[in-house]
Amino acid sequence: MSKATIAILDLEQLDLNLFCSKIKNTRSPRVFGGQLIGQAMIAACRTLKDRLPHSLHGYFLKPGNPQVPIIYRVEVLRDGKSYSTVRVTAIQSCDAIFSMMVSFHAEEQGTFDHQNKMPDLPPLEKLTLEELAKQSMFDETPETIRRDYGIELLTAETGRYLGQKFEDGRIHVWIKIAVKLPDDPMLHICALAYASDYSLLDAVTARYGRTPFDRRMIPASLDHAMWFHRSFRADDWLLYAHDSPSAQGGRGLTRGLIFKPDGTLVASVIQEGSVRERR
Repeated sequence: MSKATIAILDLEQLDLNLFCSKIKNTRSPRVFGGQLIGQAMIAACRTLKDRLPHSLHGYFLKPGNPQVPIIYRVEVLRDGKSYSTVRVTAIQSCDAIFSMMVSFHAEEQGTFDHQNKMPDLPPLEKLTLEELAKQSMFDETPETIRRDYGIELLTAETGRYLGQKFEDGRIHVWIKIAVKLPDDPMLHICALAYASDYSLLDAVTARYGRTPFDRRMIPASLDHAMWFHRSFRADDWLLYAHDSPSAQGGRGLTRGLIFKPDGTLVASVIQEGSVRERR
């Protein structure tokens, strides 16, 4: 794992259930929401080490300053035979900026096993050969995301870069962590949680032909919920299928399903965000 990715996800343990982030070198005026999610997950998993998380529910309370360390305080609310629940609070300059509940589940066999089908899209191999060349023609490219966030992206609908409208808000992005990760399921869960915040609100603006880098827009995550269904590697390509069923009053709701290339559904995401035009 590269030093950049370690800096994003690794935390220093200050005391029992108390962790601190390292300052990330970034030009962004505020902390990326995925960083708060991923680091809070790391803090939660280091507190409960004997089982894996299956869901998280978080609220973004205040914008974070990327030049100030973030303290993560973990409270164990329940530690039962099958399920455990912790609350993680991210604190910066004595203010809570993010709060998240994480639920852990001991592995067990279930009676029911089903999933939604993966969207019918061109194979990933075609995108990597043809569509990546098209995407690199634009002024703002996924290379910026790779450098600043450690995430690789391939957009299935390149018309988004040209202002094409998607009436149902259904858009699809292939996504993965840009470096090889160790064989630790906990780390892959935390890494995907980190990456899952990126691009979700594009499903709102895509309905109106707004490009992914439209500077007239001020999108900001308000909350984030995620469920982990089946095993995966966050450093392998995963299809992130977005849609937006509603937007009103300066807020937009988005949903995401994350699939392996073989069609296995590995995670589900729901987020509401503030979606405003710059005045």
